[in-house]
Amino acid sequence: MRIAITGATGNIGTALVRRLVSEHDLVGLVRRPPDGSAAGVESNVEWHPVDLTTEQAVGRLRTAFEGVDAVVHLAWGFQPTHAQNYLAELDLGGTRRVLEAVRSTGVPHLVHMSSLGAYSPKEDDTPVTEDWPTDGVRSSTYSRHKADAETMLDDFEATGTTTTVTRVRPGIVGQRSAGSALLRYALPALVPARVLGHVPVLPVDRHLVIPIVHADDVAEAIARMLERRAGGAFNLAADPPMTAARIADVLGARLVHVPAKLLRGVVAGSWYARLQPIDAGWLDMGMAVPLLDTTRARTVLDWAPTRTADETLAEVLAGMRDAASGTTPILRPRSVPGALVDAVRRGAVSVRQRP
Repeated sequence: MRIAITGATGNIGTALVRRLVSEHDLVGLVRRPPDGSAAGVESNVEWHPVDLTTEQAVGRLRTAFEGVDAVVHLAWGFQPTHAQNYLAELDLGGTRRVLEAVRSTGVPHLVHMSSLGAYSPKEDDTPVTEDWPTDGVRSSTYSRHKADAETMLDDFEATGTTTTVTRVRPGIVGQRSAGSALLRYALPALVPARVLGHVPVLPVDRHLVIPIVHADDVAEAIARMLERRAGGAFNLAADPPMTAARIADVLGARLVHVPAKLLRGVVAGSWYARLQPIDAGWLDMGMAVPLLDTTRARTVLDWAPTRTADETLAEVLAGMRDAASGTTPILRPRSVPGALVDAVRRGAVSVRQRP
């Protein structure tokens, strides 16, 4: 098959390219194409530069989508959290532009990377199936955008399109090579990666529990969706769900219960003061998201995760402690001096506008 992938150089994108490149013809659509001469970069991917925040993207997407068997839409923004208009233009404007290009070129299959964040708040810790409402956690920009994108897919399907639409709803996705990228998203520029190896206490609400899954397992599920042209929504998560206690154990830290309402004030205040890049909506979403029932993926796709949630979290935290990186611009190495230079030249990551 010939498959176009937006966001092909990110966390999930690199895993998907690794999984598909030996079997299919791939078209990578990214804002910053990788240097094909760099070690580890797939030179046989056809790279197209495209900025999904611009209207010119539609024409570029149409050109790239001509003759493809499927489009996998992964591109999404996590930062800058202080630039809400930019994130809306990338997340929702970008999805709208992808749908326009898919419609006009008659792409047979669209796989959209949604998220557990699209789901409405949980009622308890009973895992939910794919028919749980997707109204999101409205105080979280990320969650709200994921939910609104699902509505856009509903409208797209309601037009009577012949395109098969697949919605992927994974838990938190990680891999070692995303360590540097996660550090940039989550830690102030002055904080070195090695501090994660010396965390004596974890101050978090003891009721926190989140699904998690490895990027390679998500890539395998997407590969099966493409091969079987399986439509509809699919939850993806590994066992066991990651409780606050389990996260503390993996960190080698002591859990100190801090009620979410109190912690929210600290997160919100430090974010407004530009002391750290994560807004309180991420905490709201973390406390509200449901656990995921993955029966449909296991039965329709014959899929099962190859790594437990504990193994995935341990790998991700090790990658963050080591500032592990990949060979693409998004997964580039992170260091305190480099982060400070970027902050001086372009502003903090939470306010930085993309060139």
